[in-house]
Amino acid sequence: MAALLTGLVVLILLTTPWSPWARTSVLLPTSTAPLTEDFDRTEIASSVAFQQLVRAPAYLTGLAGLVVSAWLGLTRTGARIAGRLLPRVRRWWLRVVLGTFAVTLAVRILVLPFDLWLEFVRRDSGVSTQSFAGWAGDTAIAFAVTFAVTAALLVGMLALVRRFPRWWWALGSAIGAGMVVAGSFAYPVLVEPLYNHFTPMPAGQLRTDLLDLAARDHVPVKDVLVADESRRTTRLNAYVSGFGSTRRIVVYDTLLADATPDQVRLIVAHELGHAKHNDVLRGTVVGAVGVAAGMVALALLLDSARLRRRAGVGSAADPRVVALVIALSAIGMQASLPLQNAISRRIEASADVHALDLTRDPQGYAEVQRWLAVSNRSDLTPAPVLYVFYATHPTAPERIALIRSWSRRQGLPAVPAMATTE
Repeated sequence: MAALLTGLVVLILLTTPWSPWARTSVLLPTSTAPLTEDFDRTEIASSVAFQQLVRAPAYLTGLAGLVVSAWLGLTRTGARIAGRLLPRVRRWWLRVVLGTFAVTLAVRILVLPFDLWLEFVRRDSGVSTQSFAGWAGDTAIAFAVTFAVTAALLVGMLALVRRFPRWWWALGSAIGAGMVVAGSFAYPVLVEPLYNHFTPMPAGQLRTDLLDLAARDHVPVKDVLVADESRRTTRLNAYVSGFGSTRRIVVYDTLLADATPDQVRLIVAHELGHAKHNDVLRGTVVGAVGVAAGMVALALLLDSARLRRRAGVGSAADPRVVALVIALSAIGMQASLPLQNAISRRIEASADVHALDLTRDPQGYAEVQRWLAVSNRSDLTPAPVLYVFYATHPTAPERIALIRSWSRRQGLPAVPAMATTE
């Protein structure tokens, strides 16, 4: 554990761009312009109104999932639910699969009312465009993927516990780290197509410009694809997905419908920054070491007879342990969110600087960030606790402040205030 945590700290320090300028040690700009300089009062009011509507169901959905998982795993309830399905099943691995299904289904059912609340709010606010059948389909796919991955991991873990009772944690750490790496490579090919249909962007000036932009950035890209996100939402986005021969630029069809070609180019320039800096690969390595450390922590916790008695399981090899493992994993993930998001915000700031270096258009990029924030009704001033636990990106005012700082460093004209009305 000590070795893995030391390695994790070293990796985080070395791979995180703590400075957006040189990927070293300078923090994001701490002073931003007053909101009214870049957003008019109507836009601010729209953002506040939307966030007030969506904040409660959005955060309660995550909190409910954590509470339900903890209730099932840290009491005997989860073991009882799993146990009722197991008495007549003789094969241990099938007992693990059935127990995992029972626990994950119980969590899904108990969290479903909050998900429905969130969907109604998004629908009433005009953000969700999908039918309830489409929403139910996405929910079912998410559950199926979660169950399949969780069941595979738990079957693998218990196989190691049963075969190597004293050393399973060491093998489990290595295998868990390897699965993180494999999953990172497989996700764009196996999981993304479950949620979206991707079609090649038609030949034309925009496609040529995006491929030329990637070539100028020395980022090999196989293709430019369009995702049919409009069947689900009005939100705007683009990203670069995959590694090596599978790397492609993906643009939401909502973005193509609403953005100008220059806006799309500026947004893609940011995404190319992630590919240029190998952010996904770096994150995968950090995640792999984190999972390895988490597996050792899990083994230490499962060694506690008191904790096992509380959960109603006899040993780490008991198939009913699935609820306890799921609960401990959920708690660990929640506890690591502040660190994960702090790293993510630095990476996003670094990609912003990369986009500016590539395009040399600070005013255009600032206008894009403002436009995205207004269109998506982003939270412009999140509460500190929400920012720490849930903000994966800097706020729009922070990003605009960073752009102005970059412009000053380059000796370029200052980016003017962008509010359109009083």
